[in-house]
Amino acid sequence: MGAHEPVPDEARDRTEGPSPPGGLLDLLSVAAVVLDTRGRIVFWSPQADEVFGYTAEEALGKPAAHLLVRGEHEDLVTKLFAEVMSTGASWAGAFPIRHKDGSTRLVEFRNMRLLDDLGDVYALGIAADQRMLHRVETDLALSQRLVAQAPIGIALLDTNLRYMLVNPALERINGVPAADHIGRRIHEILPFLDVDTLESALRQVLVTGTPLIDQYSVGRTPADPDHDHAWSVSFYRLEGPSGRVIGVASSVVDVSERHRAAIEADRARRRLALIADASARVGTTLDVEQTAHELAQVAVPGLADLAAVDVLDAVLSFRRSSGPHEGPEVFRALAVASAYPTEAAAAADTVGDLASYGADRLITRCVHTGQPVLVASVGAEDLLRIARDSDAASTLSRTGVHSYLAVPLIAHNEVLGAFDMLRARNPLPFDEDDVILAGELAARAAVAIDNARWHQSVRNAAETLQRSLLPGQPPEAHGLEVASLYQPAQASHEVGGDWYDVIPLAGDKTALVVGDVMGNGIDAAATMGRLRTATCAFADLDLAPDQVLRHLDKITRGLEHYIATCVYAVYDPHDHRCHIANAGHLPPVLAAAGRRPRLLDLPTGAPLGVGGVAFHTTVFDLNPGDRLLLYTDGLVETRQHPIDERLDTLLHTLDGPRRPLDGTCQWLLDSLRHPDDHDDVALLIAQATAGGHVDQPEGTRGSGA
Repeated sequence: MGAHEPVPDEARDRTEGPSPPGGLLDLLSVAAVVLDTRGRIVFWSPQADEVFGYTAEEALGKPAAHLLVRGEHEDLVTKLFAEVMSTGASWAGAFPIRHKDGSTRLVEFRNMRLLDDLGDVYALGIAADQRMLHRVETDLALSQRLVAQAPIGIALLDTNLRYMLVNPALERINGVPAADHIGRRIHEILPFLDVDTLESALRQVLVTGTPLIDQYSVGRTPADPDHDHAWSVSFYRLEGPSGRVIGVASSVVDVSERHRAAIEADRARRRLALIADASARVGTTLDVEQTAHELAQVAVPGLADLAAVDVLDAVLSFRRSSGPHEGPEVFRALAVASAYPTEAAAAADTVGDLASYGADRLITRCVHTGQPVLVASVGAEDLLRIARDSDAASTLSRTGVHSYLAVPLIAHNEVLGAFDMLRARNPLPFDEDDVILAGELAARAAVAIDNARWHQSVRNAAETLQRSLLPGQPPEAHGLEVASLYQPAQASHEVGGDWYDVIPLAGDKTALVVGDVMGNGIDAAATMGRLRTATCAFADLDLAPDQVLRHLDKITRGLEHYIATCVYAVYDPHDHRCHIANAGHLPPVLAAAGRRPRLLDLPTGAPLGVGGVAFHTTVFDLNPGDRLLLYTDGLVETRQHPIDERLDTLLHTLDGPRRPLDGTCQWLLDSLRHPDDHDDVALLIAQATAGGHVDQPEGTRGSGA
């Protein structure tokens, strides 16, 4: 241990030798002088040098009255000395003495008679400078009053961390009488506090002597056992003048108001951060389920331990009336999120499932009234009105769920569903501030969910229209096997522009068409339907591909602002030739049997609707086993890569072992298109077969383009 390291009282009792001296006598410089019966100085302590100014050599053997007392006081001193010697009574008081320097000083005396083993009598005088004594008395009095009247709590603990002194302020803070503190340890007085941490800090101060200032402590005392308080606590070691460690002092200031204000400020900052986070994370897509998932995720763990989003099924299907509602409601669970792995998440309704809840259920009450439902402290009966069934209620109880909050999802004055939350691990109950925060999150999310459901409705309508306008199962084609695929865009407003067609023609020929109306939505789908109908009509006239495109261009120019790209090909199985023309579309891919796939080198042409640009028909061989791929730009275009790079990727993807025709379309879609790409895709693959071959005169076969 260090030089000033404290020694516990019990350990000191077991040591041999004297204990370290106190410093008060040294501070007072108490002098001792012994006189014989004649009044001569026979003993002289070193401290007497300082009090009287004489050395022992100068004082010993001299009459004390003559040396130390002025003449006018000698008779009085002689009388007092005689009384002490004759009666044995002690005398105490202040008396003016003559200092060696000639000055007169008041000295506090304690005089008493001494008797030795031979029967001789002496007089002992204990003396201290009165100015020093008064200063010490004043300091002690001031210290006592300062401690007693201080508005902050003050305690002194000994080296064993037992209370030695407690002032009235600390008595009030702790709610325990000061007398009951003395001799006891902190944990005996304040069992609700983190005593181990406090005592560890006190021992550190005792050992090192380094104060600990403004340490925060939060807890409860007998003065207010039902509420948390916060205190600023400081510890510092106390030492006597000689360096002896007396103990450790502590000062305690109740800073509960400041602590609560800091907590509120922190909560406000976290709420603002949560709202900002929700603004960035909720409503990133026009998808109802994704938006609900984003809302649930943003609520944990900042607001709840478990969050769920349930939307009325009638709202999702646009069957909800605007009048008042009573009775049971059917909800569709759209999202569940938990702050940590817990059984409580399994007790929630499975995402995607429907659940019917009666009017007495809390979630039903929330959507019926359009008002939040707050159960700060959840009981067993409450859980039966929260959980889907009694087993789920037991699970919630077992996992420690203790507080519940549900807020309605309202957009454009229509209640869409409810956003409900639970707390289990978080010990704080939901309060009115949480209601406001949850309502803010729900309001933002409800608008996004409402927008998403409307867009999803438009998307469904556009996709339904689109699919209704596309051909069904490709018809039987002479000398061709055909596979097709249509994939709508992910976003509702981008559905509707792409189409394909397989049209049987006279003479066993087949027309293959892929087109893309530039635009989206229902209008684009309707335009696509008109162009497809027109294409079928012109194809039936047995026109050349460039003539068909010329007529389509004229029609498209009459369709307001719409333009379209298109590839039109006619395959004749008798000579295995394909006639093709392009109107601003991406080049088809020819995958000849046994050869590497390549892009057909066709005159690009202008999109339909531009007008004034001629179209050209190109002829190439499509022999048995050869494949022709027609596609729209949604298959290959991305926002990050040049189109040439993506076309090379398409050829590289096709340059491998052949897959069955039926699965090739989906395989190409999965390989090339990212799920988040925002465009339709139409694919048409035709493979020539040997069944349609008819011998032709020499010289009538054309070369590939």
